Amino acid sequence: MPRTAEIARATTETEIALSLDLDGSGQADVLTGVGFLDHMLTLLARHGLLDLHVRCQGDLHVDQHHTVEDVGICLGQAIDRAVGDKKGIVRYGTFTVPMDETLVMVSLDLSGRPFLACNLDTRNRKIGEFDAELTPEFFRAVAVNARMTLHVHQFYGENGHHIIEAAFKAFGRALDAATRVDERSPGVPSTKGVL
Repeated sequence: MPRTAEIARATTETEIALSLDLDGSGQADVLTGVGFLDHMLTLLARHGLLDLHVRCQGDLHVDQHHTVEDVGICLGQAIDRAVGDKKGIVRYGTFTVPMDETLVMVSLDLSGRPFLACNLDTRNRKIGEFDAELTPEFFRAVAVNARMTLHVHQFYGENGHHIIEAAFKAFGRALDAATRVDERSPGVPSTKGVL
């Protein structure tokens, strides 16, 4: 069965069309109106070996918050839909990415229990026109809507671009690991029998 999803979401703040293929080859076609977010989503797709198509029209005349958060909502919904009943998946994924002076680990569990723990140093930072404080908002939206437990841990780092880029790359790799099919375990990876 193909592990794909298409999400369409329209509000008074954003209009988004997003498609996801968990078993892709790392291809991304992303236009959100927020250049840095486009760059991060492209990295996520490449390192997560998933195919991602995103189109977003947002109220950028207000600020970037609604666009970034709502794209996170749609990506989370797509992940949840694409993994389906979660039979045969590994479920857990952890990956640590070094980027120059920065080291960030992402660990996730497709548990059905949404939770985010994030200690990225993004307060009062701008990367070009991007408000770095929106990064935890993005990951929170993904975690809640994908129904995943998500930990994004910065061991150290100084450059804001490096910190966020390492987090997106690590998230892509951890998601790839968690959604991988384990042929030795065809059932739901839980003693409860459901996730």
